[in-house]
Amino acid sequence: MTGEETIRPKVRDAIIQSLRAGVVPRTGQQHIQVGRVQEVKALLRDVERVADGGSTIRFIIGEYGSGKTFFLNLVRSIALERQLVTAHADLSPDRRIHATGGQARSLYAELMRNISTRAKPEGGALQSVVERFVTSALTDARSRGLNAELVIRERLTALSELVGGYDFAEVIAAYWRGHDTGNEVLKAAAVRWLRGEYSTRTDARNALGVRTIVDDENMYDQLKLLGRFVRLSGFGGLIVCLDELVNLYKLANTQARNANYEEILRILNDSLQGTAVGLGFLLGGTPDFLLDTRRGLYSYQALQSRLAENIFATGTLVDLSGPILRLANLTPEDLFVLLGKIRNVYASGDPAADLLPDEALTAFMTHCSQRIGEAYFRTPRNTITAFVNLLAVLEQNPTVSWRDFVGDVEVVLETNPDLAPIPDEAPEELPAAQGPRPATGSTPSGDDDLASFKL
Repeated sequence: MTGEETIRPKVRDAIIQSLRAGVVPRTGQQHIQVGRVQEVKALLRDVERVADGGSTIRFIIGEYGSGKTFFLNLVRSIALERQLVTAHADLSPDRRIHATGGQARSLYAELMRNISTRAKPEGGALQSVVERFVTSALTDARSRGLNAELVIRERLTALSELVGGYDFAEVIAAYWRGHDTGNEVLKAAAVRWLRGEYSTRTDARNALGVRTIVDDENMYDQLKLLGRFVRLSGFGGLIVCLDELVNLYKLANTQARNANYEEILRILNDSLQGTAVGLGFLLGGTPDFLLDTRRGLYSYQALQSRLAENIFATGTLVDLSGPILRLANLTPEDLFVLLGKIRNVYASGDPAADLLPDEALTAFMTHCSQRIGEAYFRTPRNTITAFVNLLAVLEQNPTVSWRDFVGDVEVVLETNPDLAPIPDEAPEELPAAQGPRPATGSTPSGDDDLASFKL
């Protein structure tokens, strides 16, 4: 056995603990990836398009528990290997694409905390990207015998045509001055502005001399600037991954929900027309989020027409070139391979240390099929969690046989807690002439109201 076949204990433990908890491993996805070859190839072409200065947008649609988050993380790791920068975040009641109460800025700040490069795949790489830009400009200035700040401003000229480009360039220049003079406070202020952590324009003006900040109104414009900036820093482009878009589906206020869908429409138009240079979006959601004509994306007519799927792609025929990418179900054969890979990870890559024979994998799958039907491979999260739990017991009790446990494994059907129940539409604001709305004990209604929902 070569060293490359051995799985390091750190990676092995991270994978096993994540699978046992029912969440996606942050590292080592390549050790358990199975199936969906065509989908991966389609996203690989998207990554190459962004690296070539283009743009892309994909809606990754799959059932709850079918592996959307794993697939997004896999594509992120591919993008990092191709020298792109990635940023990822989950939407939540406090993080949205469009808002007026700070939720969009909160989403942007989360993206910036999770910005990653190949050297820093765990996030927190924003300052490294800025440092790389400054270092590259400094090297260029020395070779040309010019002032470094002059070269920096010359490189940032291309950003001035975008909304907010002038202040963005000023912040980068301020970072350079802090770098040149050893002023760590100025550098920290510049990074803080880039992260969207200033809540008032006054604080930003006092610290950096700029008149704008990242807020709800310009969050997407800031991402477009960042996409171009990372290319100026020597990277291929920026891939933005947004998961849990079902939180937009759960917005009870129609006006707030449509405002978010309108922002998605803007992103979609820019991406399809190629105007967002070096920027790609991957959006993860469930079929209900896409197809529901009352609350989903299809409830917004302009999105429904643009996201309509190819009528000729029926039956076994697929079309992976459109913005909608439906994750194909894993087959029983895929799940068998996946369980084998998990068994291999548990043994740290040593076949001699496998806790189960192939016969046990087949028996385990048969048991799951009898308990919950074909859902055990279509939405395999609970199946995988149960399998890891079985391996844990066998590892810690070497004297027992797997035959004693397979029939007792408890596997339940995967259900989506996000959709049960969803509140009815929030009532619209009454016109002033009709008087105030009767008190309900909740906060005043507005464009960004979030009605309570049950998990």
